[in-house]
Amino acid sequence: MKVYQTNEIKNIAIIGSSGSGKTTLAEAMLFEGGIIKRRGSVDGKNTVSDYFPVEKEYGYSVFSTIFSVEWMNKKLNFIDCPGSDDFVGGAVSALSVTDTALMVINGQYGVEVGTVNMFRQTEKLNKPVIFIVNQLDQDKCDYDNILLQLKETYGGRVVPIQYPVTCGASFNAVVDVLKMKMYQWKPEGGVPEILDIPDSEKDKAEAMHQVLVEAAAENDEALMEKFFDQGSLSEEEMREGIRQGLISRGMFPVFCVCAERDMCVRRTMEFLGNVVPGPDKVSPYVNTEGKEIKPDSKAPTSMFVFKTTVEPHIGKVSYFKVMSGTIKSGDDLTNENRGSKERISQLFVVAGQNRSETPELCAGDIGATVKLKDVNTGHTMNAKGTDNKFDFIQYPNSKYRRAIKAVNEADSEKMMEILNRMRSEDPTWVVEQSKELKQIIISGQGEFHLKTLKWRIENNDKLPIEFLEPKIPYRETITKSARADYRHKKQSGGAGQFGEVHLIIEPYQDGMPMPEVYKFNGQEFKIQARDVQEVPLDWGGKLVFVNSIVGGSIDTRFLPAILKGVMGRMEQGPLTGSYARDVRVIIYDGKMHPVDSNEISFMLAGRNAFSEAFKNAGPKILEPIYDVEVSLPADCMGDVMGDLQGRRAMIMGMSSEKGYEKLMARVPLKEMSSYSTSLSSITGGRASFTMKFFAYELVPTDVQDKLLKEYEAQQDAE
Repeated sequence: MKVYQTNEIKNIAIIGSSGSGKTTLAEAMLFEGGIIKRRGSVDGKNTVSDYFPVEKEYGYSVFSTIFSVEWMNKKLNFIDCPGSDDFVGGAVSALSVTDTALMVINGQYGVEVGTVNMFRQTEKLNKPVIFIVNQLDQDKCDYDNILLQLKETYGGRVVPIQYPVTCGASFNAVVDVLKMKMYQWKPEGGVPEILDIPDSEKDKAEAMHQVLVEAAAENDEALMEKFFDQGSLSEEEMREGIRQGLISRGMFPVFCVCAERDMCVRRTMEFLGNVVPGPDKVSPYVNTEGKEIKPDSKAPTSMFVFKTTVEPHIGKVSYFKVMSGTIKSGDDLTNENRGSKERISQLFVVAGQNRSETPELCAGDIGATVKLKDVNTGHTMNAKGTDNKFDFIQYPNSKYRRAIKAVNEADSEKMMEILNRMRSEDPTWVVEQSKELKQIIISGQGEFHLKTLKWRIENNDKLPIEFLEPKIPYRETITKSARADYRHKKQSGGAGQFGEVHLIIEPYQDGMPMPEVYKFNGQEFKIQARDVQEVPLDWGGKLVFVNSIVGGSIDTRFLPAILKGVMGRMEQGPLTGSYARDVRVIIYDGKMHPVDSNEISFMLAGRNAFSEAFKNAGPKILEPIYDVEVSLPADCMGDVMGDLQGRRAMIMGMSSEKGYEKLMARVPLKEMSSYSTSLSSITGGRASFTMKFFAYELVPTDVQDKLLKEYEAQQDAE
């Protein structure tokens, strides 16, 4: 493949719901571009895109796949993205480094929840969108109804460029209202016969052509003036208007294809080569310093790694976008994230697992290299003379979590190495070695997401693992003030240990004033704060430590030891052993010995006094609450709401958004364990959700009683 300049490159993400035919469309494009001699199929497990063993096993895309096609003196870089919401990370990465999205619509089902979710990602990233209605040869396909759905969902910006003469088994022709020609195929597809529009379709085609002309003119003032003067535009002028409409998201063109029979794929690729914006026409990327970096091939070289895979017999393959400059084989670059130096030994243009070596790649292009030692997804590589750093891929929060362990404990270290390697391939996997829960927690986008991880570890790495129900990171706090004192005294010959601490504890909220007097059992305790320390806790909340000692009953040098003792008990609350938070501790009195007092004595005295006071201060368990947003079809609202309420959810609101209902709720994390599976079952896979941590809140009394009994039973067993 020859070296293409920035203005000859088009970067395109292929997105859409599962089953819409993205991988089949990719096969047809590769075939038309001469990259493959024979089209594979998903059922045949021989497609360019789905080449990993796990994808062949399950019959769906797990990873995004990069492939390049030369077409009409342009280089079209495509990234075929998984359709399942469980593998959304691949789509997010792809959309972040491409300039246009092809949204493939299943002609049998029209706008699906996957369509809505993927479109939302294009909105966040402000990417142009072209709708491709696929599977027009299926009996259930109703193009006019799909067009109506698209317009109802996305408004008047949806403008068809083609429409099928018929749908279903007899589909073999489309009318193109940009070219004002009819394209007709033989049963085997491929190269079409280009005909004049028949009289039976002329009125419809003329009306749709006029709508397209007006839509194209709206996006450029000069074109609008010309349209008003002449009443029409040339094909080249319409292309420019459509290009401007794509860039501003003022226009979403609609194309027709039957990817399985290779019909209208060539015409779609022609449009992509001629019309969609290249990297030099869209808004430039911004580095972490806020500076715009234009895709200038003569500028200092920067490249951004957006995807990493580990492949048999090769090792690590790094996929990157050239952000600026020109990268050549043999270049020495610096990893801006690590400070390490790397040599680019080889550069490749890729088509799935097939790689063709290339001498160089210019700004805006996408390629791959191998065997980089210390480079992961999200890293920036720079040539001498630049220090750019990019961090523009924002992955969604996790929605499904499980504890993971090796069946054989001796394999635990090896399992962690595998998990960290796999996370470099898919950053939406989050791995946490929780000291608090004493578990390794793996979080992902859904049950299938983790199911594929398990399959890969057990089949590719031959290491048996098991998933367990993850423990919940509860917190403990207090609901009223309490007082306690504790004397630690130990004498065993020689120097002894002595420390006595008197303290008061109370619940704490930010900005809460401290009373001057506390009353316990009719006795008043006057407080005069000499020093206040606010200690932000790693696990959330605060510990406020107040020195109110008068008269030197405890030397100031022992206060850090008392604080250490209190912190030690905060790390293991007395109710369930969970972290404690949001407590104010006031040290107001105590005693010391001129010889036997030392730091360890006061640490133990402080720890035990705090523990005793905590138990008398109305201790309560807090649980993590998450904001959950569900996108679902209207006919499922009642069932989904009922299921959420059964999970102790508090419904916060409802709204409609582009053809789908949106339900907002606050749900305890404990109740979200199997929610993705349940939601899919209730809605037939037509709903999706996001979740984000909101706050810790008190658990209901019945739940607390159950947790206390479980903890007591666990302690007895140990």
